Amino acid sequence: MELTVNGERRTLDDTLADPAMPLLWVLRDLLGLTGTKYGCGVGACGACTVHIDGVATRSCVRPLASLTGKEKIVTIEGLSKNGSHPVQKAWAKLDVPQCGFCQSGMIMAVSALLKTKPNPSDADIDAAITNICRCGTYNRVRAAIKLAAQGVVRRRVSAADGLQTEGGLS
Repeated sequence: MELTVNGERRTLDDTLADPAMPLLWVLRDLLGLTGTKYGCGVGACGACTVHIDGVATRSCVRPLASLTGKEKIVTIEGLSKNGSHPVQKAWAKLDVPQCGFCQSGMIMAVSALLKTKPNPSDADIDAAITNICRCGTYNRVRAAIKLAAQGVVRRRVSAADGLQTEGGLS
């Protein structure tokens, strides 16, 4: 079977790719994309969230057999090459992660939300972001969602001293 993951066509070894295997393990074990995390195995925590055709999807409960090979799958590694996605920048600016384990799934869920609702209300955030954070960083997550919705955090390099400084929002 072939999958499109992070913009690349990837061929799976049929001897290893069991149709019942969850997409999470295909991504981690067969394709080496370990940014997507295993949290609960039942789709409750959201640590395994990826995008399938732009929709936030819990990959731990999505069997390989449910995919046709035509879908476009995006993992945290494919969201941006260098952490420049607005959600990633907002996360860094507000120091959202504590332990960080849930954050790749949280970032993927938030980026999908902002595609459909660029200026989400608190009710929109409550409805769409059901990911669990054991460290309880929910207030920082909400603040970062609102910051990301405002625009991209810019980095400016001072020509005089070569230091990188945080800029405003674009």
